[in-house]
Amino acid sequence: MPRTAALTPEQVPAASQPTLDAFTRNIGFTPNMMAIFAASPIAFNAWATLLGALSKALDVKTRDSIGLAISEVNGCDYCLTVHSFTAEHMAKLSADDIILARKGHASDPKRDTAVQFARKVIETRGKVGDADVKAVRDAGYTDANVIEIVALVAMYSLTNFFNNVFDPEKDFPAVTPAGSI
Repeated sequence: MPRTAALTPEQVPAASQPTLDAFTRNIGFTPNMMAIFAASPIAFNAWATLLGALSKALDVKTRDSIGLAISEVNGCDYCLTVHSFTAEHMAKLSADDIILARKGHASDPKRDTAVQFARKVIETRGKVGDADVKAVRDAGYTDANVIEIVALVAMYSLTNFFNNVFDPEKDFPAVTPAGSI
């Protein structure tokens, strides 16, 4: 059950309005999570800026796979519904690939290494070993890519924590609950 109400359009702070309007135009509706997050223009606009910048990192299949893996670890059912939907419709991941990503893997060997590394980053709170960094480099990722993976883990964790705290009403198709896959 949601812990706070999504803001109505009249309640959205002026400093959040342009960002929220842009999301609404791009998505076609205003997700409940964003209508809650917009209550803090500072946090909402900072998150949106990070999201926009990281949308250029790696490729869409890898980004969505990392989002699914991190959301699974963090137990964020709202984000799992969003990332499952976008992974299927935007990244064109199969249902099997979505389940693999939630388990911290991918069918593509290079993407699998990135997803495993991302999962290791969240599970160890960043205290990965030399062998973990070597494995991701050996898969063909540059140090800049490794930084992007860490930034994606942090950004997805921010939305996971936000949604776990406020528990917005889900507005994307339901998925198999975390832990049931």
